Amino acid sequence: MSLYCPSFLPRLLLIFSYIHPTIISSSTSGLYGVSAAQTSAPTPRPWPLQFHAKLFMNYSGELSVVDLWYDWPNARNLHIIQPQLGELLYDVEWSNGTSFYFSPSDSSPRCRTVHFDVGILRPDWLDGAAYLGRRVVDGFLCNVWEKLGFIWYYEDVSTRRPVHWVFYTGRSVHVMTFDVGEVLEDSKWQAPAKCFEEKVNGSDIGSIADDFASSLVNLYILLL
Repeated sequence: MSLYCPSFLPRLLLIFSYIHPTIISSSTSGLYGVSAAQTSAPTPRPWPLQFHAKLFMNYSGELSVVDLWYDWPNARNLHIIQPQLGELLYDVEWSNGTSFYFSPSDSSPRCRTVHFDVGILRPDWLDGAAYLGRRVVDGFLCNVWEKLGFIWYYEDVSTRRPVHWVFYTGRSVHVMTFDVGEVLEDSKWQAPAKCFEEKVNGSDIGSIADDFASSLVNLYILLL
């Protein structure tokens, strides 16, 4: 069954407790003597309206580097995905629910267009997340939240920048750079003409797009 199917989503919540057993919880003492019960629960900072982040992703040993361009005022979101020793993939998402997955290569035009009932994440998409305490990750002392048994989000205590997040699937995201206010030029957002043709070769790119997008798509459906 496709992970894009909304009817599949309730089943995801049934297995979350088996996915990430090492996460700290509010029922145990936090690291360094800090726990969710011992302090007033902080809330995650909303995402800036526009930013650029360089991400390092690990999914069961499959590595990729991703440029994330978030642009809420212009109702768009872009992932430029470079798998290890693989082909570059663009994932352009719009608030009307349309996403384009394509390779920028002119010699091998491939594209896949997907339509969803939801758009991009709101800046306050973490509202209502459950606070779990503090944990050191990647050398940073972080506040940790969990949302809907689907994502675990780590924010640096001192700067309040995002440091790390983990999807229920085990896909692990590490934030390497986070530049608030950075905006990508409009020309970079335009999907190529091949995406609008009646027949495009999307079979080769489909598995890559499905693998990367499944966590993001289900997150959008759950949170919006």
